[in-house]
Amino acid sequence: MDTRLDEDLLRLSRQRNDPAGLVLGHASFGRNLSFAGRFAPSRSHLEEALALYDPIFHRFLAHQVGIHTQVFSQTFLGFVPFFLGFPEQALARSDAGIAEARRLAHLPSLADSLSTGARLLSLLGDDVALGERVNQLVALAAEQGFPQWRAFGTIYRGWIKATNGDVVEGISLLRSGLIAYRATGAELWIPHYTALLAGACEIAGQMDETSTLLDDALRVTEQTGARWFAAELNRHKGQLLLRLGHTEGAEELYCKALSIADEQGAKLWELRTAVSLARLRRDQGRHAEARDLLAPIYGWFTEGFDTPDLKEAKALLDELGGAGST
Repeated sequence: MDTRLDEDLLRLSRQRNDPAGLVLGHASFGRNLSFAGRFAPSRSHLEEALALYDPIFHRFLAHQVGIHTQVFSQTFLGFVPFFLGFPEQALARSDAGIAEARRLAHLPSLADSLSTGARLLSLLGDDVALGERVNQLVALAAEQGFPQWRAFGTIYRGWIKATNGDVVEGISLLRSGLIAYRATGAELWIPHYTALLAGACEIAGQMDETSTLLDDALRVTEQTGARWFAAELNRHKGQLLLRLGHTEGAEELYCKALSIADEQGAKLWELRTAVSLARLRRDQGRHAEARDLLAPIYGWFTEGFDTPDLKEAKALLDELGGAGST
């Protein structure tokens, strides 16, 4: 991700003592840093945008950029803490952003906050809450004629159907949603949405298609520099290789995913990959190695123990004989 324009905007805004430029600069910088997988500085810039935002003096910005900068920053702050290992904080921020968009009655801001909230819920694995959020998003996008947000809703509806037994219809919706999203000219979310389609194809037993889609997602990640999902893509590809019997290749990809997550400070991605790798080592009879890998990562967490990720990690640690404390 190229952040030079964000840096230039902040530099010029400081020189000119332009508060509005600073708000926009920090918000844009925070967004682009999160796409690049630089989650800690992303959070700092988004928090600075919120701190500088004045609801009276900066209200005009919504007419210039299309959405309320306050809502945008709040909602994206519901995305970044998830990666950093704070899922409860992430949900609270996301809900606050959606509530503020509703209060302001600014429909593009509401659609954007709903779509980001849906993305967070899909990553958390909460299909019930995701379904409710997606229904709201689809209804609003259809009513207002928002093509990109309608595409988001179609993709998530497809994912929900695929994971709840209607795989054929789910794959159809995922494909049509991806086509509609690409038609808008956007590409930053393509790796994530392609991975959802890959997951649905794996459920359907279409392993060759799954592998091709994951490779496509990894290629787009490298081309765009949007590395926020890189660790998960490598983990997903490792899981596929393991399912196909390629243990050595799977372990190599798990280790690569761990390295990326550690570099990014992405504790949630690190935990997921540690669970996958620890499970592999358990199956190889390397129980002590599995426990020593997973225990310190799980022990780092201070919240989110009711989420599927933390529950899965604790169950595996219990099995290995070293769950740690919560």
